[in-house]
Amino acid sequence: MIAVTGATGTVGGQVARLLAADHRVRLLVRDPHRAAKQGVPGQAVATDLGDRASLDAALAGVHALFLLTANPLLPHHDPNILDAARRSGVRHIVKLSALAVADEHADDLITRWQRRNETLLKDCGVPWTILRPRAFMSNSLAWAASLRTTGVVRAPDGTSRNACVAPQDVAAVAAQALTGPGGQALTHPLTGPQALSAEEQTAVLAQVLGRPVRFEAITLEQAYAAWAAKYPEPVAQALLHSARRQRDGAKQDTDPTVETLLGRPAQTYRQWVRQHRRQFL
Repeated sequence: MIAVTGATGTVGGQVARLLAADHRVRLLVRDPHRAAKQGVPGQAVATDLGDRASLDAALAGVHALFLLTANPLLPHHDPNILDAARRSGVRHIVKLSALAVADEHADDLITRWQRRNETLLKDCGVPWTILRPRAFMSNSLAWAASLRTTGVVRAPDGTSRNACVAPQDVAAVAAQALTGPGGQALTHPLTGPQALSAEEQTAVLAQVLGRPVRFEAITLEQAYAAWAAKYPEPVAQALLHSARRQRDGAKQDTDPTVETLLGRPAQTYRQWVRQHRRQFL
């Protein structure tokens, strides 16, 4: 049995779909009805990462675990599930982290939280694999509503580049690791094949969608105001710190690991947009 956390999200759901054809999958989700509505395959089990008893029940009989936690303001989630995995006899944990962990200049709340989670994983006594993706290509779906209504993409600093990666590629690497021998203590940096700026992504969107799309730069102050309206202040500050790092060129390096592991090229942004064209239209 392979357990998947975050199964109603972008990456976790794709991990479950890749595994379900050949493996028994258990979905550790807050709301099993949501997983069913989304058509995520597997046995959905209501699980609270803050409740150790629910974790023990959810991980019973599980031999491999895909671990994705999403809230740096709930730092007890990772130690809770790692303790439960050890007690339940899980033999391999594949953890979704972030490539910023490897950058000594990244010192925001989210990156510090991910670094701590990686340390907890390495010290928990269960064999592990860590995945460190760059930003997901799917983040540009945040532009879809504005693009549909006004034909405009708004983002800070349109010229700095990010080697964003397709969530499908991250999920494929995760599924491969979960079904492999495990125990090698490996860390995989995962990027796309090219680094693109927001202006360059906008040009790709216009070409694939076959309609005019204009890029409009906003200031970091304007971006922060939007983040602060949506997220708690410490998270908004972390996103601002991350945006400044991108502006300074910290996110533009590509890595061949996706192609090396999967035996095929990593997806380009153009390929990803073609697959998700309807969501922008």
